[in-house]
Amino acid sequence: MIPDVAVSSQVLTGSEALNQALIEEMERDPNVFLMGEDIGIHGGAFKVTKGLIGRFGPERVLDTPLSEEAFVGAAIGAAMVGMRPVVEVMYIDFITLAMDAIINQAAKLKYMFGGGVNVPLVIRTQGGGGRGNAGQHSQSLEALFYHIPGLKVCMPSCPKDAKGLLKAAIRDDNPVIFIEHKLLYFQKGEVPEGEFVVELGKAEIKRAGRDITIIATSNMVPLALSCADDLAIEDIECEVIDPRTLVPLDIETLLQSVMKTHRVVIVQEAIRRGGVASDIAAELLERAFDYLDGPIKRVTSLNGVVPYASELEKIFLPNKEKVITAVHELI
Repeated sequence: MIPDVAVSSQVLTGSEALNQALIEEMERDPNVFLMGEDIGIHGGAFKVTKGLIGRFGPERVLDTPLSEEAFVGAAIGAAMVGMRPVVEVMYIDFITLAMDAIINQAAKLKYMFGGGVNVPLVIRTQGGGGRGNAGQHSQSLEALFYHIPGLKVCMPSCPKDAKGLLKAAIRDDNPVIFIEHKLLYFQKGEVPEGEFVVELGKAEIKRAGRDITIIATSNMVPLALSCADDLAIEDIECEVIDPRTLVPLDIETLLQSVMKTHRVVIVQEAIRRGGVASDIAAELLERAFDYLDGPIKRVTSLNGVVPYASELEKIFLPNKEKVITAVHELI
């Protein structure tokens, strides 16, 4: 695996970084092709596939009918016979229409065939709130896939990781659910040029610190880093860690940080009940209980439907005040 370092870099948005990853992988491997709604001439709902149909043609950039169950199922079949499809499901909310294909087929086929078949499939989708898209276009459903053996789950938090993780996902021989936050597409950041792959299952310490560990995923990582900046003024040094992939989960990096700081806050945008934050907290409690100087705090969305009204959405989602309050309660 190529290490996630590079000699030169460029400033790209999340959309541009993902687009670059797709171009590089399609040029590298003729078996990589794209499927999804409006990904061709329209370039995708968030312009991730902009210009690709002109570059690679309609045989490799397939606009599909509005039937997630049908085109995800077709992609699974293509993956079984040696192709490497990258499917775009416009919103993660719509992925529920293809859950049988994903959970009972893509995740299980390698095992049902005794290891005789691989399913090298990437399903790109986006979730999260913050844009007033209401309850059917703003959910964070990563816990559904985290629970299913046979699936890998990626959640990039910045353009650099978006590119590196997507390239790794496309090269992986297992089905990968690749969840992009809708606000990531507009975020700008340094992205390495050329060959750059981020290993699946490798967390990154986004900011080193001594006093408390903040574990955050997806769009909660920029929020956690902003909180860490504010808390540093109070001489509270936060260590911010982004798992980057939920499956496989780099629990060792998380444990090492907890054993150093002795305090943990976990921030997820999904609702509190049954979330990945709860499972990570349980793992840390089982493995590092003697190192903890206080309870593990979780900062999450409320247990409800994402509101449409912007002021209500701000109350519903995690925010800086909630994270800083959790840190203060532990220190």
